[in-house]
Parts: sequence; C-alpha cells; structure tokens
Amino acid sequence: MTLAAVLALSGCASVPPPDGAMSQAQAQLQAARDAGAADYAPVDLGFAQDKFQQAQAAMAARKYDLAADLAEEASADAMLARTKARLGAARAEIQSKLEENNRVRTQNEEAKAEAQQHAAQQQAALATQQAAQQAGGGAPAPAGSAALPAQEPLPDLPAPSSSTLNAPLPQQDQGQPGQGFQNVPEPSQQPNGGQP
Repeated sequence: MTLAAVLALSGCASVPPPDGAMSQAQAQLQAARDAGAADYAPVDLGFAQDKFQQAQAAMAARKYDLAADLAEEASADAMLARTKARLGAARAEIQSKLEENNRVRTQNEEAKAEAQQHAAQQQAALATQQAAQQAGGGAPAPAGSAALPAQEPLPDLPAPSSSTLNAPLPQQDQGQPGQGFQNVPEPSQQPNGGQP
C-alpha cells in the first residue's frame, strides 16, 4: 500500500503545474477584452472565461493535466473572441464611414440643387426683364445689368428770345485773365490794320 501511495504521489508530481499556459490564457483573455470582445464577440469571450475558471479550479484540485488542457482551450477561445472583436470594430468603422459619406453626398446634392434653382430663378428674372424691355420698345439690356428705373419725359422748354442771345456779356477786369469769356477786338481795332 505504501508503494501504491508513492506511485500515486509520483504520478502527480511528474506533471508540473501549467503556470505558463495559465498566464498565456489570462493574457489572451485581457487582450480579447481590450479589443472589445464584450461588445462584438460576447459568446466566444464567455466560453473563454468559463474555461479559464474551470482551469483555475483544476489547478486548485491539483489536476494539472486537465488544467493545462482547459487553459489552452481558454486561450484559443480568447484569441477567437479577440479576432472577432477586431473584425466587428472594423465593420463598425466602415459602416460609420459609409454613413458619413452618404451624409456628405446628400449635402452636396442639396447644395447643387439649390445652386441650380438659384440659377434658374436668375435666368427667369433676366428673361422677364428682357421681355418687358422689348415690349416697351427699348433695346434689350446687356446680360447681368440691373434694370434702370423708368424716367419721365422732360417738358418742352421755350427757346430764349433773340434779345437775350444778343445781350453783351458782362465785362471782366482785363487785368485778370482766365476769368470767363473775353471780348475779341473788332477788326478795325486790331493792330496792323486788321491784317493778321
């Protein structure tokens, strides 16, 4: 019986505790959480956590073979959860970019439609203005010119009388040239007898 107990103890002692596998599984679980597996791959993350807890229980019971297997499974499930989380995050980013592109495209189309509507309104106003000018007998206004307000015709003014036209101009002081008109001397008053 002592021999059986020694063999049993030596069998347990031959398998060392899987500390490396447990540490790796724990690191993979943390990496999966950091990648957003709780949002994008909650089922796979749950499997990994359950297997890690089972591996911890096997370690406490000194079932190191089972603990090593469960730790490897937990590590594999955690890597799968992390990969799915990265894929989910990439899809979410792509979806966000598509929505942003659609929003910008819609804004551009609205701005283009507004510009076209504004141009059509300007063309219609110009056509109306030109039609009104042609109906009024005036020459068409050049493109882009603003409409001038209509002017009333000027009343006829009487012509000045001939006495007003023949009246002498006021004489200016001869010493100050450049003020008003000056009288031209009569031909008989010119020096050299009126000859140039």
